[in-house]
Amino acid sequence: MAEVEAEERRLLVAVDESEESMHALSWCLKNIISDKFRDTLLLLYVKPPRAASTALDGTGKRCYAEAYMFSSEVMLAIERYSNEVADCVMEKAKRLCSELADGQVKVETRVENGDARDVICQMTDKLGADLLVMGSHGYGLIKRAFLGSVSNHCAQNAKCPVMIVKKPKSTSTATN
Repeated sequence: MAEVEAEERRLLVAVDESEESMHALSWCLKNIISDKFRDTLLLLYVKPPRAASTALDGTGKRCYAEAYMFSSEVMLAIERYSNEVADCVMEKAKRLCSELADGQVKVETRVENGDARDVICQMTDKLGADLLVMGSHGYGLIKRAFLGSVSNHCAQNAKCPVMIVKKPKSTSTATN
């Protein structure tokens, strides 16, 4: 009987500097990655638009306006800091992958610029993701109304299945 070649899967995990995104990555590595598949883990970090400030346009959607009031030195410092944050997040994510996946998954990284909601959805399509995994910040109704929900937007607009991993609330209770 001939051996069947393992199916290839491309799993896109959106990461940022939050505990929630690292929890989602960890959950993915423990619960989705399998040696029964040839998995490729695509780690995506989206840097906010360069020196942009967010505002709501008349439709309630976010729009970005370039801020021209900064000197070139300040702009360079902001860009350098943004790159350092991206590098730090990716290093942490790759370290987690090597600790938990033990070499059974191929890891690729991407750093993109723009509105995270739109970029993540675009990259699922562009990279041929079979599944998008992302964390939930667990914002309440009011915060979501003002800040928007990246995970909700992606769940509605990504062209592949989306798994939103919620970090469990701490179960420890203080005793008096």
